[in-house]
Amino acid sequence: MSTPVNVAPSAARRDPLPQHLLDWQLPNDWSWGGEGLFGDFRHYQQVIDGLGRSLSLVTAPDKAHSPWLKVEARFLAQRSHPSIPSTYHYWAAGTDMRRGPGYLRRWITGETVRKRVNRMGETDIPFVLQVLRGACSTLAYLHDTGRSHGGVGPDTVWLSPGGRLWLLEWQWAIPREEIPAGTVPSWLRARDAKSEENPGRQLIGPGIPIAPEWESEPWSPTRASDQWQVAAMCFTALAGEPPPKTDVPPIGLVRLECPARLATALDRALQPNPADRFPNIVAFLREADATYTSRSLFLVSGEMESVKALTPEDRLRISLGDEFEVLSRLGAGAFGTVWRARDLSLEREVAVKVMHPHIARDDRAVTQFLREARLAAQLAHPAIVPIYDWESRGGLSWYVMELAEEGSLSNLVENSGPRTIEEIDPQIELLLDGLAAAHSVGIVHRDIKPENVLIDRYHRWRLTDFGIANITGEVKAMGGGTPAFAAPEQLLNEVQGPATDLFALGAIVAFALTGARPFGDGDPTAILARQLSGNYDVSMLPPSIATWLRRAFDPDPEDRFADAAEMKSSWCASVDAAHEAEGRPGFLNRLLRRGA
Repeated sequence: MSTPVNVAPSAARRDPLPQHLLDWQLPNDWSWGGEGLFGDFRHYQQVIDGLGRSLSLVTAPDKAHSPWLKVEARFLAQRSHPSIPSTYHYWAAGTDMRRGPGYLRRWITGETVRKRVNRMGETDIPFVLQVLRGACSTLAYLHDTGRSHGGVGPDTVWLSPGGRLWLLEWQWAIPREEIPAGTVPSWLRARDAKSEENPGRQLIGPGIPIAPEWESEPWSPTRASDQWQVAAMCFTALAGEPPPKTDVPPIGLVRLECPARLATALDRALQPNPADRFPNIVAFLREADATYTSRSLFLVSGEMESVKALTPEDRLRISLGDEFEVLSRLGAGAFGTVWRARDLSLEREVAVKVMHPHIARDDRAVTQFLREARLAAQLAHPAIVPIYDWESRGGLSWYVMELAEEGSLSNLVENSGPRTIEEIDPQIELLLDGLAAAHSVGIVHRDIKPENVLIDRYHRWRLTDFGIANITGEVKAMGGGTPAFAAPEQLLNEVQGPATDLFALGAIVAFALTGARPFGDGDPTAILARQLSGNYDVSMLPPSIATWLRRAFDPDPEDRFADAAEMKSSWCASVDAAHEAEGRPGFLNRLLRRGA
């Protein structure tokens, strides 16, 4: 790959512009830079703006790919991560055809991981860990948005002269339906390092590692394939060559001096069966990074007594050691306390939920909690807050999850009042999709309430705390928690299943639209009586929505919706009916809104 260097524009070597840029006219005081290279269905041309900044003009040589390019530009404009080059500006094809389509981002200088390996051979362990941390941090951020990259490798990971890591080739990370039909990454096919049409230009991506699952199935990026590609890149850096397609040797045999924890983590991430890899990219990094991360809590029994005298925050800081920096307290509930913290490995802020000490002392509760956390961590759904890690140490048990930057549904309604049907419609669909995914693998939430519906930076509603109520018994015992959103079978301490969550989801809808708990608050016995007698008021809502709620609130679980999918279908029909009753298009309005 061509490696740009930091030189003055006037001194830079000028490569001939590619054919598709010959008719472009840059703004006044701008000039073409001296570097350019072809990527996968993309061209990256250095340009110098009026302020003297070196920028990359990203274009699609094939005009048919212009819509794809625009989606990519929008995708990058909405990203905020130090290793993802954000879009500065997008030029649409103007009527005078002077320039466009194309977008501007930072011009990346430095070298790829492959170029470094070719230059130095086997790389040192600290460099591999630097690449591993940077790539995993970037992918963890991406995975939180529900997307996968699919093209991580030694040719797409760059390091600047100052040590900053960049992950490129983002055209494959956008939704598959936005990628032209039949278009797949060129590196999936055997191809030369030189382009036949542009023999003087080097290509990006001929050596991207191909995950084992793509050998027999169509290319379909997943979080698991991203994890494998990162591990394959690290293998390449350690061994000086990529891993073989089959029978990958243990890292410990390839590099004898490789720390055991790092070698074990890479071996697991390189497993051919995705199910045998780590549940997520963060768990992979945690295991690999443990090699150089100190576990600060090594307490003997005599010291433990002094630790017990510390404040909860001090105990947490000691237990978290050098992995997290505790920033502030976010809140507390019947289960535990939530803290805002900074993940020092991934350099991002997270939420750490710590079990109350009296719960953490119950071995059964801790075991059940860890089991539920592992199951929830495997759901990987846009409507479910991802769990990154879980741990028990120093008398404390906690799990780490995504930080909800916009608070909860409870905060939203309390601060801004009831929401409109138009606003909550897509959010309820998303939550029901999430419940369907959880129920399909046998996970029931059991404690859906406004405080457990968090809102992320993209304003998506997401469920958190799966299975917590089952651990603490707070709802079953009718003592504590929020029985206002509990189904009758919970308050009666009867068998609970998916229908329990559907009842609570109905209560969430009523709360969001009216600003009030449908069955009131306070005494669980009084709430149960209102539920069993149908004593709730939805008269202010459109008739179709009220009918939908009555079915959701049926005291008999068997008479509610059959499952989350049926509840979603009925919800969509009810919303459409409400719109049509007001003289607005229902189904058509839904299609237009989704296409916007």
